Amino acid sequence: MASTGDLDPLFTYFDQFGRLSTQARKEIEPIASVVLIKKNTDLQPIGHTCKTIYLVKKGAARIHYFKDANDITESFAFENHLIVRVESLFTGQPSKKAIQALEDTEFIAVKAQPLFNLYDQFPEIERLFRKIFEAAHVETVHRLESIQFHTAEERYHDLLREAPEVVQRIAMKHIASYLGINRVSLSRIRATLI
Repeated sequence: MASTGDLDPLFTYFDQFGRLSTQARKEIEPIASVVLIKKNTDLQPIGHTCKTIYLVKKGAARIHYFKDANDITESFAFENHLIVRVESLFTGQPSKKAIQALEDTEFIAVKAQPLFNLYDQFPEIERLFRKIFEAAHVETVHRLESIQFHTAEERYHDLLREAPEVVQRIAMKHIASYLGINRVSLSRIRATLI
């Protein structure tokens, strides 16, 4: 169990969606802990069943998978963002994706089943997580639409505008795979901006 101060970023994140009562916060504290993962190490490997929701407290991480031997980045998470393989969390099936730390990263881990067990006793917790998962779903739809309807150049410009920390902190090979292009194409796009 983490100390209350260690969990402050988690509750600050929650406050964006709805403030929890003191009692609800006290119920979450014992099921949360701080996890430290070294750079380029998997927090959860491919084939693992996700049973934990993570907030990046410090550092950077990504969800990735392999397709035709290519390492594909699905998403990034930086400080004060959640990272979770929801398809595994909700189905209870092993995931075909991994969560990898891209820097030495400190996560706040919340055990999912004990959290979900609190829903009946604390409807405010269920409401909070419904809002969090709804926001994540909308973000996923926007990402899919970006890949479907925008050019690689437009996707890169959107990334620069919406998440400049990605370009500043993440290796080009991961950015290229996230954008759905190869590194040569990304280099060309970047060269037009100089």
